[in-house]
Amino acid sequence: MSKTIVITGASDGIGAAAARKLKASGHNVVVVGRDPDKTKSIATEISAPFEIADFSELAQVAKLASSLVSKYEVIDVLANNAGVMFGTFAKTVDGFERTFQVNHLAPFLLTHLLHGKLVASKATVVNTSSMTAKMWGQLDLSDLNNEISYDEKRAYGTAKLCNILFTKELDRRFRAVGINAVAFHPGVVSTNFASDPLSAFHKVYHSDGKPTLPMITPDAGADQLIWIAEGTAGTDWQLGEYYDLRKPGATHEQANDADLAIKLWEQSAKLLGI
Repeated sequence: MSKTIVITGASDGIGAAAARKLKASGHNVVVVGRDPDKTKSIATEISAPFEIADFSELAQVAKLASSLVSKYEVIDVLANNAGVMFGTFAKTVDGFERTFQVNHLAPFLLTHLLHGKLVASKATVVNTSSMTAKMWGQLDLSDLNNEISYDEKRAYGTAKLCNILFTKELDRRFRAVGINAVAFHPGVVSTNFASDPLSAFHKVYHSDGKPTLPMITPDAGADQLIWIAEGTAGTDWQLGEYYDLRKPGATHEQANDADLAIKLWEQSAKLLGI
């Protein structure tokens, strides 16, 4: 059965790889990306519609949501896949630390603004998280903006932890009305991740054009995203879960704190004024 699948961060990496394969399988894929040229290029390559949105500006997220609501009668899958790591502390035009906004607040807002459409569509919401949630994450609700002793690893890992907590609370709140929430770790993928030259991980991913660690291809990294998008919630995968290699994955102990998930949701909504 053909589905309408919106993929953010689809101009490169696993998002682009998933878009290619899902489109080839007959699905209606909407390519969402930050870079106009790269996004249009992928969309043209696979003959798919596209949207431009930079998640470091929440006004662009709101515009994206409005466009999606007006253009698509149904959204079967929303893949919140866009993500980035920054080497230095800086705030966006909205006043939030960049890593926190792009990786958590922006997809939180997009999902909220699409809520009615997602409920009506009985949609699956897929959040691309990471094993770095367990490795580096440590959520402190009093420092969501990462202003105390900024560390890029902690900021990124905590944002990926937020993705899992968001998934679990989205499931708790809206499973009954048909939203199917799930998160996954794609693996250590050879992409343009950590493209910020000030990032300590820039040389790991981009040393003379070659990564310095064993990495999988974007196609391999996209496997679980495709599996979830084409699968059936409750049968192929379980709602509210975090997956690694198509199996429930081990992650940070905070990810299983239901009270923390509620508080993160409430504080995120408050910060966004929703």
